[in-house]
Amino acid sequence: MKDTSEVELSIVMPCLNESRTVGTCIKKAQSFLSRNKVRGEVVVADNGSTDDSVQIAQALGARVVSVEKKGYGSALLGGIAAARGTYIIMGDSDDSYDFLNLEPFLEKLRSGYDFVIGNRFLGGIKPGAMPFIHRYLGNPVLSYLGNLFFRTNLGDFHCGLRGFRKDAVQALDLKTTGMEFASEMIVKASLRRMRMAEVPTVLSRDGRGRPSHLRTWRDGWRHLRFLLVYSPKWLFFYPGLFLTVVSLLLLLAVAVRPLQFGRIVLDVHTMTYAAFGCLLGLQIVLFYLVSTEYAYRRGILPVKPEAISAVFRARLEYGIALGGLLFLLGFAGAFYSFMVWRSAHFSSLDPSQVMRLVVPSGLFMAAGIQVVFSAFLLSVFRIEAR
Repeated sequence: MKDTSEVELSIVMPCLNESRTVGTCIKKAQSFLSRNKVRGEVVVADNGSTDDSVQIAQALGARVVSVEKKGYGSALLGGIAAARGTYIIMGDSDDSYDFLNLEPFLEKLRSGYDFVIGNRFLGGIKPGAMPFIHRYLGNPVLSYLGNLFFRTNLGDFHCGLRGFRKDAVQALDLKTTGMEFASEMIVKASLRRMRMAEVPTVLSRDGRGRPSHLRTWRDGWRHLRFLLVYSPKWLFFYPGLFLTVVSLLLLLAVAVRPLQFGRIVLDVHTMTYAAFGCLLGLQIVLFYLVSTEYAYRRGILPVKPEAISAVFRARLEYGIALGGLLFLLGFAGAFYSFMVWRSAHFSSLDPSQVMRLVVPSGLFMAAGIQVVFSAFLLSVFRIEAR
């Protein structure tokens, strides 16, 4: 058994009932190591196979690691933890990736990159290797969103053939157990500003002879959910800001007098819904502040966004003062409305007139209360941190 210091590269393969292909993958990986004179090992992370996968792997000299916890991510975490190499290249054991041609990955790792991800769209996708919906919808859309949210520049966010330094991947503290493990790896590496590169790789039709473990809509949603949860700016801030601004502009547009577009009239009813939109948008923006503070304190976001650092540094009293000011403005409008009603001897008033004051007044009071209690909640996080 080789010592850790003697192993440069570990080739890790997650495996679940891959008896038809795991042997081919192991032979290709061993051939690559031998041909390129790389000190390495092949590690098969078995996730509970009930066929002959384990026996085949052992007979070929691969090191088999048993991983009890189910899931693609779980198998890879177990294999990565057991790997002895300085560098690790992971790839499925279904013979869809060519383990004979790993030179580009190893060269990038040796040159100092932390992560090297394959790009199947650059390397080539053979007929029948990728379902139509994955090739033209799932992968492009999720890759686009991943690049947008995390400012990466990767053309294939979910390629299963990738390499990395073992110490780099262990520093990420990866947690997910399912297919979203691939997204978690890239997202956390991006958030920690690790060096990433992309190399072309060919995707072949797998040889397993049975349906894939991947479930299109379930696993696609899990990837999307993960991307959103790790990007509070896109999950909360931008939608909340958009809703607030649009609703506020609509409210101001009808605050003075009704707006008429042909037979369509926007009046106080529109103003009421616009006020609800403002409140909802503001609440979503406040969710962004709270969730970002929480994520930063828990280490989920390693770097606090610079744009809101001043908000986090602000004292509790500033938040109370801002919320209090909004509430007082609203209360003043509500009091004036009451006096108007009083002068009319508490009789019925013209809704099209009085609601133009009542609705904004209620909006300011509710917004002030939201700001005050959100400031207290942020203060709670700071107490925990101290």
